Amino acid sequence: MIEGTCKPGFARVAEAFQENFSDKGEVGASVCLTVGGETVVDLWGGVADRKTGAPWTRDAVGIVFSCTKGATAICAHVLASRGKLDLDAPVAELWPEFARNGKQRVTTRMMLDHSAGVPALRAKVKESGPYEWDYMTGLLAEEAPFWEPGTRNGYHGFTFGWTVGEMVRRAAGVSLGTFFQNEIARPLGLDFWIGLPEAIEPRVAPVVPYVYKPNQAKTPFMSDLAARKESPAALFYFNIGAWRTGGANTRAGRAAEIGAVNGVTNARGLAGLYAPLANGGGALVDARTLSRMGEVSMATHDDATLRIPTRFALGFMKSMDNRKRCIGATLFGPDVDSVIMGSAAFGHVGAGGSLGFADPSAGLSFGYTMNKMGPGLLMNERGQALVDAAYLSLGYANKDGGVWVK
Repeated sequence: MIEGTCKPGFARVAEAFQENFSDKGEVGASVCLTVGGETVVDLWGGVADRKTGAPWTRDAVGIVFSCTKGATAICAHVLASRGKLDLDAPVAELWPEFARNGKQRVTTRMMLDHSAGVPALRAKVKESGPYEWDYMTGLLAEEAPFWEPGTRNGYHGFTFGWTVGEMVRRAAGVSLGTFFQNEIARPLGLDFWIGLPEAIEPRVAPVVPYVYKPNQAKTPFMSDLAARKESPAALFYFNIGAWRTGGANTRAGRAAEIGAVNGVTNARGLAGLYAPLANGGGALVDARTLSRMGEVSMATHDDATLRIPTRFALGFMKSMDNRKRCIGATLFGPDVDSVIMGSAAFGHVGAGGSLGFADPSAGLSFGYTMNKMGPGLLMNERGQALVDAAYLSLGYANKDGGVWVK
């Protein structure tokens, strides 16, 4: 059963949301849009917990995986807007230990756009490691880069939480989760945490993993996992301690502050996070910072980690049209391994298909979360259908060129 509100003119979004349940296997989910700062869609439905049959209620929340990176990046940009973090200064000015083993010239900009050269850790991460901040930052300080920093990009899928997160911690003088809660989530009235309080646990919808069949493991990323054990892809996927074995569905995994993967929120929280950025920056950042946030900083035809073409702004994903460029689209459908937004839009996908973004040109902020993960590395048909419906509702014509245009 779908509940919530949908303003006139946005019925397409509600229809696409309903079709996700009736035709595309959705279990529990939420979607939210704001336009010009006004909430025009706020819908939720389905089952939050398959084991108990508990419904997905208005205030249900869940792990949003790499959508967390967008929240962590916003923390860095807020500090930059306040003059407390220089994105182009050497990281070593705030974090001297990080300058070891060839990382002397790394900047926060490189950390944000995935070009810093530490997309994974070679040293074995102990089981409790991801839940121990100083342990992880210590490993990263010692790590030698996989390439000369700044010369290419490879998704820092797990390490981003401590590379950018430690810069936030040092510039702010408080932990990443504390800064995010005090300076962003609470002032904006968001149900969004990096480091979940125990009191919120009863509201969490457990993650339902996507299980790949053996004949589906044919993408370059999956080939790296199987045959190149020292590759950035394999180390990022396997060498992550207890998080690898279902950490998202544990109290320890949600209680830690992992600024790359363990944010907990719902669609309302994601749309609310990006709403100020879709409308001039609000109280979060000044105009100069906002303009910088949406610009492409690094792009490649072969991401060193994900092994697909990627485009990144400073801490955010840009529109990526891989419908004809990736094996994943052939295996799982055209929307897999892509995320197609407007050209000005920036935000972040989460594993399994969740998404939050701002499109300043449209005054649009968007959030979609769900408990049942889908295949691939970026979006899948459920989330992209909602994005498409949002842009069509705003009068956009097509996404044929890889971005939505009017």
